[in-house]
Amino acid sequence: MVEFTDMKSKTRVLRIDASASVSTSNSKKLGDALIARMEALHPGMQVQQRDLNEDISFIDEAWVGANFTTPEERSEMQKQRLEFSDQLIDEIRHADHIVLTTPMYNFSIPAPLKAWIDLICRAGVTFQYSADGPVGLLKNKRVDIIMTTGGVPLQSPADFASDYLKQIFRFIGFEDINIFAADQMNVDADASYQNALDQMVQSYAMNDAA
Repeated sequence: MVEFTDMKSKTRVLRIDASASVSTSNSKKLGDALIARMEALHPGMQVQQRDLNEDISFIDEAWVGANFTTPEERSEMQKQRLEFSDQLIDEIRHADHIVLTTPMYNFSIPAPLKAWIDLICRAGVTFQYSADGPVGLLKNKRVDIIMTTGGVPLQSPADFASDYLKQIFRFIGFEDINIFAADQMNVDADASYQNALDQMVQSYAMNDAA
């Protein structure tokens, strides 16, 4: 994993890849195209990458116990159990911009991505409860979600992934959330792929003009 080296850099991007197809993933290829476009617009941009297939863990009873113990009362073992979660959250905190690439598996998201979500959604750390409900604590960041599907149209009744991901990022404080979709690639892969590229070009042309 490449880490941020200059914490004063104006544009720090955290890229997260979730596809199990490490070498042939269309979502990752689209992520490469988006990062290249961003680098052209922001010379000197730093990119930190995390492939969720390489290093992710699932929460368990020990993790839940540590998470619900107040920080000052945690044992050394409990602190160690939360270290990886703390690291993932720090990666988000230090980034200005998140790029997430993911396919849709069985109408939803890959298991490693769900594991990452469970590790970063922590009360008092990335969100807090208020009289009006939960409030996200990770502010002033943009997230671009690149999603590919085989046969499911995005925003169809069978799409249980795109709105869920938007809800998760809103839950922890993101307001600028964008989805670039190459859906129904089993129908017309070339047209679907090009459509996602066109969405990126349009979005970044608008942002550049603004």
